[in-house]
Amino acid sequence: MAKKKSKFMLSAFTIIIILIAGLGVLSHLLPNAQFVGDEIINGSGTVGAKLSEVLLSPILGFQNAVDVCVFVLILGGFLAIVTKTGALETGIKVLVKKLKGNELVLIPILMLIFSIGGTTYGMLEETVGFYALLSATMVAAGMDTIVASAVVLLGAGSGVLGSTINPFAVGAAVSALPEGTVVNQGLIILIGIFLWLSTLIISIIFVMNYAKKVKADKGSTFLSLREQKMMEKKYGKEETEEEKKNVKLTGKQKVTLVLFGITFLVMIIGFVPWGDFNVTIFEETTGWLTGSPLGSWYFFESALWFLIMAVIIGIINRMHEKDIVDTFIDGANDMVGVILVIAVARGASVLMQTTYLDNYIIYNASNVLKNVPELVFTPLNYLLHIVLSVLVPSSSGLATLSTPIIGPLAGNLGYSVEVAVMSMVSANGLVNLITPTCGAIMGGLALAKVEYSTWFKWAFKVVFTIALINILVLTVFTIIL
Repeated sequence: MAKKKSKFMLSAFTIIIILIAGLGVLSHLLPNAQFVGDEIINGSGTVGAKLSEVLLSPILGFQNAVDVCVFVLILGGFLAIVTKTGALETGIKVLVKKLKGNELVLIPILMLIFSIGGTTYGMLEETVGFYALLSATMVAAGMDTIVASAVVLLGAGSGVLGSTINPFAVGAAVSALPEGTVVNQGLIILIGIFLWLSTLIISIIFVMNYAKKVKADKGSTFLSLREQKMMEKKYGKEETEEEKKNVKLTGKQKVTLVLFGITFLVMIIGFVPWGDFNVTIFEETTGWLTGSPLGSWYFFESALWFLIMAVIIGIINRMHEKDIVDTFIDGANDMVGVILVIAVARGASVLMQTTYLDNYIIYNASNVLKNVPELVFTPLNYLLHIVLSVLVPSSSGLATLSTPIIGPLAGNLGYSVEVAVMSMVSANGLVNLITPTCGAIMGGLALAKVEYSTWFKWAFKVVFTIALINILVLTVFTIIL
């Protein structure tokens, strides 16, 4: 096997800092914003960023992302305690042994499951914990951590891109429409289903083809030599045939894995906004532990849940108090780099809001869209939201910023408001498969030991293909509607 040369690559931190600096410079090159009192005239211009604002934005990213950072920190402690029991490592070995060379079947199954979470409640940032778990699984099965990252990110991302009832994307966009703008929820769900399934199929094909190549020939991995060494150090462990044959879970390890699965299952149930679906069973029965009922959870409640389960798993495995505390701290310490990446990535959004750059782009782009034919309106609207999503990766944030302008504009021109809404949702979902300003991407890749530049180069082809199919689907619905 020919060894790959180690390539020079910019770190995730450097890429994001360069982007933030670029935004700061851009805010000075555009027209100055006009104010009436303390209120800005929308689209009039930007407020040039001060040097202090540019430098502070990555720091303020911590404030903006504190909930995610706390969750990731405690998740690290939880995973460390589970790892200490040996249950996770042994469970993965048992799974690989049972599949007997059919490990590739895991890819479409897991991607479908992640995508369902994405389309229903926007599961993306919540997937960070799965990167480490699937990295260990895929490496043990003879693949690499790019496969693991793609299963999680393209799986969940396919669903988010084709959101059907996701309250953080579709829900936020519809609620942001001005009063009097008519929208058909059934049509939005139908368009979302087509976007979701077409994107998922494309993603599965790309990931399966790559996984087959790596499994057949380790030299075909897209990882650099440095990344391969990091992957092997973190997730690789050579075993003898005898060890592989005799691998077996103990009783305690089985209980630990059950609790491990329950922990993630309860977290997922906690994030699903059941009230939006008229499910009220959790409202009065499940808030006693975290203060919020299942369905109203976010990262702080989930962090508390993982902390509690970490202690319970430690006690069941008869770990001493000091051992539990020390292991938990070590695990949390391993997540510091991940947290730094997430926080710095949020700094770009902070600077966008400070300089009103987001407002300037959306208002002026909408004026251009007024004068184009319907068949051009949809692709241009999609491309506009790709640009906006790099700068404002939050689906709910972008919906609040964009939909009050673009939705009525489409309606007034006689175009489909539903297609306009889903153009925003799908473009935002597409960008969040590859942008360095998305904390879920940067944090997950850091756990999987994959450099952002490597992921960008590997994922660009599939993301470009998805974009073309998205535009085609949206254009067809534009013609039909």
